[in-house]
Amino acid sequence: MKFVDEAFIDVAAGDGGNGCVSFRHEKYKEFGGPDGGDGGRGGHVFAVADPNLNTLVDFRYSRRHEAKRGEHGKGSDMFGAAGSDITLKMPVGTIISDADTGEVLYELLTPGEVITIAKGGDGGFGNMRFKSAINRAPRQKTPGWPGERKNLKLELKVLADVGLLGMPNAGKSTFIAAVSNARPKIADYPFTTLHPNLGVVRVGPEQSFVIADIPGLIEGASEGAGLGHQFLRHLQRTRLLLHVVDLAPFDDTVDPVAQAKAIVGELKKYDTQLFEKPRWLVLNKLDMVPAEERAERVKDFVKRFKWKGPVFEISALTREGCESLVQSIFQHVHAQQLAQNAPVEVDPRFADQLPAQP
Repeated sequence: MKFVDEAFIDVAAGDGGNGCVSFRHEKYKEFGGPDGGDGGRGGHVFAVADPNLNTLVDFRYSRRHEAKRGEHGKGSDMFGAAGSDITLKMPVGTIISDADTGEVLYELLTPGEVITIAKGGDGGFGNMRFKSAINRAPRQKTPGWPGERKNLKLELKVLADVGLLGMPNAGKSTFIAAVSNARPKIADYPFTTLHPNLGVVRVGPEQSFVIADIPGLIEGASEGAGLGHQFLRHLQRTRLLLHVVDLAPFDDTVDPVAQAKAIVGELKKYDTQLFEKPRWLVLNKLDMVPAEERAERVKDFVKRFKWKGPVFEISALTREGCESLVQSIFQHVHAQQLAQNAPVEVDPRFADQLPAQP
């Protein structure tokens, strides 16, 4: 299935039903009085985060979504029924924003999370609502209120702990296939990966993290070269970036250092916050380098690249060095998760005012 990470939809909640003007007509009951009921509310439009979905493709072919309007009020004190609600299933990680202003309205980050994206209109009042001591036979009623109508932009940013960054054919797909359950297409030509792939890396019992492989980035992507920047959004929620470099390119005229610097430059052009994320250097395809030349080639690359961060030497094809890299990644991700969920320090003067923990 094609990976679709952006869509535009129109949603319309149901209008409220109109109130009713009616009077009680019953044998032996003269001047029975008003008995017109209220209209029912219009249906709401909900969105739910469904962990079983991974694209927005359904919304490419079904753009208009309308909830039912409420029923009108009736005589004999009968209120109109509420309109049926509709629920739109969206992938976890979907951002819902206003298509006209660009304002972010909602984010679906938790599986099963339900939000109301358009509220149905309230029903109108029937004439029984207007009965009073001086108005015994009211003929007033009100129409139903209109439901909310919105033009929305849906944008999917996958929720991954680790993102792979690098040139086409750097070995990112081979690496994610070696360490996770993902099975991306792997071939010896550039841009084999045309859409993001997610894989779950299992480190031990109840110990795992999610890794994302996006299509390769090349110099000039900000001007539309290659596949451009369209998939870099999927790295914005990651905790760690792995910059995968092909240390043994087929073309001897290609300089891996120049390619790596180009990637970093494009990353900085796209998003400064993404550029400032923790980033590790992963030198891949060492199986293609003679054993006696490896140390010297790695040292030369790090020196010319002026890299001060962590460096890992692997071969995704033979899985050499992958296990130690995976363990290091898990320790880093787990430490960030603990820091994020750490209890907030509370001033002891106000500790007794806090609600009791379950």
